[in-house]
Amino acid sequence: MTPKVDKDTCIACGLCPSICPECFQMEDDGKAGAVVDEVPEGCVDEAKEAEESCPVDAIAIEE
Repeated sequence: MTPKVDKDTCIACGLCPSICPECFQMEDDGKAGAVVDEVPEGCVDEAKEAEESCPVDAIAIEE
């Protein structure tokens, strides 16, 4: 599973890194970014929660 952030859609609310810091962080541009190429095995539920919680649907967890 690959975490992705659509930078054009992201509103920099900070929700995804607060839910799953193993996969997401706020970057120098002020928007969220994925920090791993693959979602770690122990973080799948949190990564999916971050995807579902994003208010503008900027997060995608791709299989």
